[in-house]
Amino acid sequence: MIKRVIWVVLDSVGMGELPDAEKYGDIGSNTIGHVAEFNNGLAIPNMEKLGLGNITGMVNLNRVAEPIGCYGRIHEASNGKDTVTGHWEMVGVKSEIAFPTYPNGFPKSIIDKFEAFTGRKVIGNKSASGTEILDELGEEHMKTGALIVYTSADSVFQIAAHEEIVPLDDLYKYCEFAREMLTGEESVARVIARPFLGTPGNFTRTPNRRDYALLPPHDTLLDVLAKKGLNVMAVGKIEDIFSGRGITDAVHTKDNMDGIDKTIEYLKQDKDGLIFTNLVDFDMKWGHRRDAKSYGKGLEDFDARLPEILNNMKDTDVLFITADHGCDPTFKGTDHTREYVPFLAYGSELKKGFDLGTKFGFFDMGQTIADIFDADKIKNGISFLNEIK
Repeated sequence: MIKRVIWVVLDSVGMGELPDAEKYGDIGSNTIGHVAEFNNGLAIPNMEKLGLGNITGMVNLNRVAEPIGCYGRIHEASNGKDTVTGHWEMVGVKSEIAFPTYPNGFPKSIIDKFEAFTGRKVIGNKSASGTEILDELGEEHMKTGALIVYTSADSVFQIAAHEEIVPLDDLYKYCEFAREMLTGEESVARVIARPFLGTPGNFTRTPNRRDYALLPPHDTLLDVLAKKGLNVMAVGKIEDIFSGRGITDAVHTKDNMDGIDKTIEYLKQDKDGLIFTNLVDFDMKWGHRRDAKSYGKGLEDFDARLPEILNNMKDTDVLFITADHGCDPTFKGTDHTREYVPFLAYGSELKKGFDLGTKFGFFDMGQTIADIFDADKIKNGISFLNEIK
């Protein structure tokens, strides 16, 4: 009997353009394939042993003769390619309409309300790289106390502030107001606190980032499991993505390695239920910044620590590894990319070497987890538990 699922999301680790990629300007994207090509191969033997290189459409990775896991790829069903859309879909929410984006900055009415609440002027108000805008406006912010507000190709309202100029509690309060303000037609998917430290020419973002996401429109897998009395343990930005809804315990992390540490700590607590982990560095540090070399190193570093996760699993545990979208660091621009995501599953009670092929809808993973725990059905999704067990 399976008593616990460890669900690890390698944020942005896509594996090739979806059939509708043209609609998103993403023809030719392939995060894993291009990272492997850029780095003249990847040393990720543990994920390959699970079957990563055997997935339909996977390129530039090694196939193994006898994978020890189940493997496949999944097509996103929702309209969009952002973090919230991907994670919501995993737990049962299909987003028919993409969240609003602001390539030319936010309307004056929004900025005016925000300035009135904070008592601070806004500078920036445009789509920009998070590191480049600090180089451009960080010194002005430090001199004037004005808040740096910016967006990206994603549906985000980001507020950057130096921790020595704007206390974290104030920054978080400003984000909470923005979250309450941005509703209706202006329902931005996430408001993000982007604190930083340093001096002009040497600014660095700190680990004190916080995401303030919209609440899911209906109950999700997380609610279903929590109502059944199971533990729902969130690692990294999972708690922020769901605004805490359906989560019984949570811990934030400073980087991927810390996320793995925290996941293993939860494993050692031996609580039944779901451990839901997001490893964000792939996306935040390397994908958006188009750093293919570091992206490859990050994949290798995760792979090197994968045995620690496996060694701390019990016979009643199951591991799922997947992603929420792509962010090809070799592709044009700095946006996410509309791609298939890989899926790996491993556990003593699961088959070995089973090819799931291609699934449509991330919510199939969620419904499979609901079935594992004999919980209520979630709104969308078809379980594939009978295929892998």
